[in-house]
Amino acid sequence: MAAQGEKKNIVIIGGGIIGCTTAYYLTRHPAYDPSLHSITLLEASKIAGGASGKAGGLLGLWAYPSCIVPLSYREHAKLAKEHGGEQRWGYRPVHCGQISARGRSLKALAAAVDGKGGDSKVSLQKRTKEAISSLRKAGIPEDLDWIAPESLEEYDEMGDPENTAQVHPYQFTTSMAALAEEKGAKIILGAVSDIEKSGDQVKSVTYSDKASGESHTIPATDVIISAGPWTRNVYPKAPISSIRAHSVVIRAHSPISPYALFTEISLPAGFSKKSRGPSYVAPEIYARPNDEAYCCGEGDRLVPLPKTSDAVEVDESRCQDILDQVASISDELKDGDVIAKQACYLPNVTAGNGPLIGQTGTKGLLMAAGHTCWGIQNGPGTGKLMSEFVFDGKAKSANVSSLDPRKVL
Repeated sequence: MAAQGEKKNIVIIGGGIIGCTTAYYLTRHPAYDPSLHSITLLEASKIAGGASGKAGGLLGLWAYPSCIVPLSYREHAKLAKEHGGEQRWGYRPVHCGQISARGRSLKALAAAVDGKGGDSKVSLQKRTKEAISSLRKAGIPEDLDWIAPESLEEYDEMGDPENTAQVHPYQFTTSMAALAEEKGAKIILGAVSDIEKSGDQVKSVTYSDKASGESHTIPATDVIISAGPWTRNVYPKAPISSIRAHSVVIRAHSPISPYALFTEISLPAGFSKKSRGPSYVAPEIYARPNDEAYCCGEGDRLVPLPKTSDAVEVDESRCQDILDQVASISDELKDGDVIAKQACYLPNVTAGNGPLIGQTGTKGLLMAAGHTCWGIQNGPGTGKLMSEFVFDGKAKSANVSSLDPRKVL
């Protein structure tokens, strides 16, 4: 616990969602005094340059792990209310469901559009009254009208607007960083090369400035490692690995209702050069405000984690696979404009439960990393807890003893 009047030099390593929400909550903690406490966030490339800027942004009370999810979900709602999150970072409640669907031949669809003549960018006909009636009998929501009726086979509700929401990850993360700066946090672009200790206490952090390349060392009483998949670069003992994920963002030409969909699509034989026979794929599709859809595919470990997030390689063929898969079940997505093709790396804890949140065994050295695909969902809760570890000496808002890094370090 921080003694009254005690000076603190707090350094956060990593400018993703965890680092930025940690900076935000540190500046909002009741004990924070900018005349006594300095907060420096070090980021190697750019704020939200990794998964925090390229994730789906799905929030759910049914997410993982249960010890932190309720806190973080509530904090999301509070942040949106306090800072205009609906307009600033696309916060809104949504439906979430799993669908089974039959993919259609893209060649046949292209031929059908060409045969009609006119603009090939115009979406095909929306559902007829007969199709809507048939789908309603099958339990498929009437307003889920941007999935082709001949493709949809089954819909299972996973969440509703009472327990499921979404944000735009890049807008949310950068907003958290900006709001932290407004209260005195300092953001520096530079790659950390060393965390120095004096006995069993952290002493300083050394980094290389991104612009000049010069090395600098800053004193530190508290260091928070929140570098996601790059955590092992600064703390080699951390049991955190990475997996690459590709995604695309499509802007539809007509409205798409607010659904987050986990799909299972059966593709016909010969759908792609990679598949000779029928195959199954499972892209995720999240409708966003402004008629955008975020679509992501399966992960891979084909390319090792690069040194920084701005060196991540994007495999165009994997992005095209996602585009083809979602086009096979939606005319709106098939005819929409592709506004992003991207890739990022997600952090996974390889030993014990994840994420790792709390003390490391070295006084003043804390860790908040390994959030897998739930980093955006659990960012606010993690940030709030880290502020408590720093100023109160322990987590107060949730019991995260099961996530204690010392259990696996």
